[in-house]
Amino acid sequence: MSKEKRVLFAATVYSHLAAFHKPFIRLLQEKGYEVHVVANPNHGRKEEIEEMGVICWDIPFSRSPYQLSNLKAVRELLKLFQKYYFDLIHVHTPVAAFLVRYTAKKCKQGSVLYTAHGFHFYEGAPIQNWLIYYTAEKLARKWTDGLIVINKEDYNHGQRLGFREKESLFFTHGVGVSLEQYNVNEDANVREQLGIKKNDVVVTYIAELNHNKNHLFLLRNWKKILQYNSNVHCVIVGKGEKEADLKKYVKQNHLENIHFLGFRNDIPMILSDSDIVTLLSFREGLPRCIMEAMASGKPLVVTNIRGSRDLVKHGVNGFLVDLEDNESLIESFVKLINDKKLREQMGQASLNEIQPYSLTNVLHEIQKIYSRFIRE
Repeated sequence: MSKEKRVLFAATVYSHLAAFHKPFIRLLQEKGYEVHVVANPNHGRKEEIEEMGVICWDIPFSRSPYQLSNLKAVRELLKLFQKYYFDLIHVHTPVAAFLVRYTAKKCKQGSVLYTAHGFHFYEGAPIQNWLIYYTAEKLARKWTDGLIVINKEDYNHGQRLGFREKESLFFTHGVGVSLEQYNVNEDANVREQLGIKKNDVVVTYIAELNHNKNHLFLLRNWKKILQYNSNVHCVIVGKGEKEADLKKYVKQNHLENIHFLGFRNDIPMILSDSDIVTLLSFREGLPRCIMEAMASGKPLVVTNIRGSRDLVKHGVNGFLVDLEDNESLIESFVKLINDKKLREQMGQASLNEIQPYSLTNVLHEIQKIYSRFIRE
């Protein structure tokens, strides 16, 4: 094995790395490191990583810890680690992170960092999650040189797992958001495309259409919200396994002013034409869509869960609503819908609150952590 400067990024799927970690890959490339990646190609976006000059290794990770393909993944990792030595290994996503940490330490690789983008054990999580994922992280503690967390609850769990503050436990402001990207000055024309009047209020919900994102919480209460003001539209952005079910619910319940946009790559423009942004998930780590909304200067209505409450201060830049608290959800939306001045005030607060989460600042935070574990 040669002694070239070499680092490895790992995630269950390439799409995770493409969506969140390109800036950190570039950071290490600029420092002269040859960057490798291990991930499952099934969810796409591998070509985006390859275009960066990264060496990609397809490993059959499964998102489920119960799949036999994970055993094959271990065998493939062992082969890779016998061939190459990595000065630093930065792992993401629970299953890939566990398997890579185990095999890396077994093969005496360099330092291993794990970014937890939201532990699967959390306040209110099913007992099964604690039994499986907390036990796994407790076991993996001895294979992990540094744990990076992105919200306060996970920081506390990191201490409980035995990581030590600023020695092996580090807090960063998520994966960062490029603030300039969301400073859209030109007309977005999204309202015009959807036939929404200039003075109507637009509520935007950007999230994968799955159970966790909890779109039904809003849809169940949509008729009551419209009773207070009928000039309100809900724009739902994203695709997913629940798309057909959600559209069926809207049709069967005769819900008005609901627009399904599917997958879009013009999120800054959509946010520019929005008045309120919402995310009502059951579980989050640190939601990127909320950070993007804050960078766009928008007020927010979110569920009072880990990650979302790290970004939204109740009554300052939006409202926190307890899960399934229908009355509070309706009241929060009505307050914002009927008070333009409040929307503007909270939107400005969002801009103020998002500053530490800028990509520039997060790159600086990550660089400081990297410098503790790798040779410059």
